[in-house]
Amino acid sequence: MSTTTAQVPTGAPTPATGGGLLGLIRRRPILSFIVLANLMSWLAWIPYILSNHGLGIWDFTYPAGGLGGQLLGVLPGAYLGPIGSALFITAVTEGRAGVKAWAKRLWKWRVNWRWYAGILLGVPLAMIVGGYVFAEGPAYLPTAAVLVALVPGLILQMITTGLAEEPGWRDFLLPRVIRRHGPWKAAVGVGAVWAVWHFPLYLTEWGQGDVPWFRPVTLLAFCIALNVVMTWVFNRTGQSLPMAMLLHVSINNFASTAWEQMFPELTYDRAQFSLFAVSAIGAVIVLLATRGRLGYEPEKIGADDG
Repeated sequence: MSTTTAQVPTGAPTPATGGGLLGLIRRRPILSFIVLANLMSWLAWIPYILSNHGLGIWDFTYPAGGLGGQLLGVLPGAYLGPIGSALFITAVTEGRAGVKAWAKRLWKWRVNWRWYAGILLGVPLAMIVGGYVFAEGPAYLPTAAVLVALVPGLILQMITTGLAEEPGWRDFLLPRVIRRHGPWKAAVGVGAVWAVWHFPLYLTEWGQGDVPWFRPVTLLAFCIALNVVMTWVFNRTGQSLPMAMLLHVSINNFASTAWEQMFPELTYDRAQFSLFAVSAIGAVIVLLATRGRLGYEPEKIGADDG
């Protein structure tokens, strides 16, 4: 018995992907996310870069000085980039059901209490040890006011930095790259992309003045090392996005509150070296302990989310 097979013209879009830009996004969601996340953020940061907070080409200063620059100049681009791109590409590739599943993962708080304790206590402890090693002066105990400020600062960081970045880098991009390239390669690759996303900000006050060549290189190394640890935490908690957010913002929060007061002579660059060194030690430990798997157990994660 003979059968007839329908022929699809070469180059015609398939029903599953379609043609045009949306078809390209469906066929290449990883590349599309990387390009869109960077492009959207970088475009949104142009006014901040050109303002008096950056190159000074545009004679404009955001209200409230440096804080206003962060909230009004940097944060909108952060929201448009990682989380905005993740939402858009999820909608294009997976539809309404995919968006609902993606949004549901934002609230995966139910993990073993040891993870909360490990992050909330382990991050400051590691940073204090790093500060002792790299600071060129004495250390001081933080004041009661600083300790009280840690909690509201952490909450603010969760809804700004954490919410803006982590749904994109860790929840959208990381699992997809892991499935394609494996855990440790994904951790390195996503960490590098995450670092490069920050690079235009070195043209602003965010970069702490004149930028020596090693400063962005240190950030690149730090982001890669930290992302190895974050990938392990993300996988071991059943890919809990809130735990990734908590780890990320705990570093930012402690650095911007207690760390500076405890180590007043810890310069910006030495602080960055410290963060890299501590993260690198953690990365080596989890890589060796997990033999490069970084806690990745696909059978425990559930259905493939694309």
